Amino acid sequence: MKWRIEMTLEKATLPVPQFDQIQLADLKQQIEQAIQQGQNFLTDLTEVPESTQAQLVVLKQVDTLENNMSEAWGILSHLNAVMNNAETRELYQSLLPSLSEYYTTLGQHTALYQSYQQVHDAALFNSLPTAQQSAIKLALRDFKLSGVALEGEAKKRFAEISARLSQLSSDFSNHVLDATQAYFKPLNEEQLKGLPPSSIDLLKQYGQQRELEQAVATLDIPSYLAIMTYAADRALREELYKAYTTRASDQSEQTEFDNTEIMEEILSLRQEMAQLLGFNNYAELSLASKMAPDVATVEQFLVELAEHARAPAEREIAELKAIAQQDAILDLQPWDTGYYSEKLKVQQFNLSQESLKPYFPAPKILQGLFSIVNRLYGITIVQREAPVWHPDAHYFELEDQGMVVGGFYFDLYARSGKRGGAWMSGFRSRMQTEYGIQKPICYMVCNFTPAVGDQPALLTHDEVNTLFHEFGHGLHHMLTEVDHIAVAGTHGVDWDAVELPSQFMEFWTWDHESLDLLSEHIETKQHLPQNLLKALLDARFFQSGMQTLRQIEFALFDLSIHKHNPALNAAQVQTILDDIRQKYAVAPTASYNRFQHSFSHIFASGYAAGYYSYKWAEVLASDAFDRFEKEGIFNTQTGKEFRQFILAVGGKDTALDAFINFRGREPKIDALLRHQGWTNASKNT
Repeated sequence: MKWRIEMTLEKATLPVPQFDQIQLADLKQQIEQAIQQGQNFLTDLTEVPESTQAQLVVLKQVDTLENNMSEAWGILSHLNAVMNNAETRELYQSLLPSLSEYYTTLGQHTALYQSYQQVHDAALFNSLPTAQQSAIKLALRDFKLSGVALEGEAKKRFAEISARLSQLSSDFSNHVLDATQAYFKPLNEEQLKGLPPSSIDLLKQYGQQRELEQAVATLDIPSYLAIMTYAADRALREELYKAYTTRASDQSEQTEFDNTEIMEEILSLRQEMAQLLGFNNYAELSLASKMAPDVATVEQFLVELAEHARAPAEREIAELKAIAQQDAILDLQPWDTGYYSEKLKVQQFNLSQESLKPYFPAPKILQGLFSIVNRLYGITIVQREAPVWHPDAHYFELEDQGMVVGGFYFDLYARSGKRGGAWMSGFRSRMQTEYGIQKPICYMVCNFTPAVGDQPALLTHDEVNTLFHEFGHGLHHMLTEVDHIAVAGTHGVDWDAVELPSQFMEFWTWDHESLDLLSEHIETKQHLPQNLLKALLDARFFQSGMQTLRQIEFALFDLSIHKHNPALNAAQVQTILDDIRQKYAVAPTASYNRFQHSFSHIFASGYAAGYYSYKWAEVLASDAFDRFEKEGIFNTQTGKEFRQFILAVGGKDTALDAFINFRGREPKIDALLRHQGWTNASKNT
């Protein structure tokens, strides 16, 4: 990004990693030392301390060990995701087994579990701070889900499964990254027809990075979406679609990255783990730590939401087929949907992503985002000087009434060696230490279209949405007021409610007053003009039915493959996916599509049997925003209460209690249906 900073930045006020000096050998030593300290602590704890006060000291030691471990490992994990190379990956893989062994030993340590239990049962428990009580209750739940009650061979087998699953998840993720980066296709001028100049410049930049004098298509999202949205060459779109949807699968030309066997083993081991703990299947085990009460409730929620989305989706696909027929395309294929969706949007709303991009230069977007956060929560965001891992990365700090409360890094652009997608991960959590309150710091990572030439990066509105989404997660991490690490920030929050703050933030990208703060033409410096603003807001619900059914397809697929006993093989997984698509999808899918082989959310992240969380939390986010709609979307009192009852509490309160404290009642689905454009219900009802 071209920041054009005119003044020298002040140095970071919080202690930050010295990324310009980090040596992998030193990082290895630091992680090994943290693991060894933890193992020594567990080895020395042979029995439960006699007094409750001594037991509380043990619990405090666990928090300190976790803080040290998560910080050291978090740096390596982050570098492995954003600057992946052979050396970093090798170190990451080599340390995984000992890290997994430590956490398994921790979770199954009888004396430690009994220490937590005795504190919980002691007379003084109710006089402990609420956050500490919650942390202890959650720890007891997690001990049980870690197999603390298992004995003998069952306990040993659980540990073996945990270690193997850690390795398999890492392998799955590596295969997706390697498969994505293995593909590139040089393009001739004819194949570039239809692409806007900015996209052509980007693809030529990719070519230059490969020392080629022509444009190059890759499977990185900015490149892939440019081809699928604008390329008039249908055969090119099909080739890219096939390459993208067969990544890391048996259908790909690069079979060395095939995730088939990894996927099968993950499902098998998860099922075995669930049965060891007394659950019928892994879906039940997953929901044991979530807000939703059971699998049936989640399925019913998704099916009912699909019924709301079906009629709009069927209208949307009919419109898509009709515009494709104008080009004599009578058999709409999946590589046509993005291309004709863009044409349809232009036809219906006189709006294209390309026409918006000059109004969304990244520096202006960040300035607008920070201004919105300031108006909502009274927070000031200041860029600070700090060592970073790549020139694209920048460091910022949050100030509340002149006091620094947290910090964050932005790393926003796609590049080689960087895992795809967008995410927030904590580097350091808020915690009471012997030196005072430790302030939280996080990483926020995206894969936006990078800057081309001398201009700053120009974002699509979809990318603006993604930025606000990740920033919502970041605020959840940084604005916590909880001092116990186990329930600070996003820790201890029900997984199916953790998307509430992130999806909530997205609403500010659809408000005319917000868009005035976010937009400024790269040349004229004008805000988004009235005609484009109206077109953007009118197009808000464009294909919302199809998009919802697609998310429901993913969620039901995830839930279905994890509730089967015995575990499914790859062919059965495909059958399940085909059946769900047959029932719910309206858009076409190619028979060779192997989406599941790169579904990192559920095979290499924390969303297994929990992908439904996005839709579950969307109900909460929509209903929370409904209050802002009624009271003013920049109402400072409402913002203060959202911060107080949602962002500040972490896992201290249950997700439902936190929501009720903010909203005054349990959540309703009405606002979500309205925000999808499916009802005309007044926002004041």
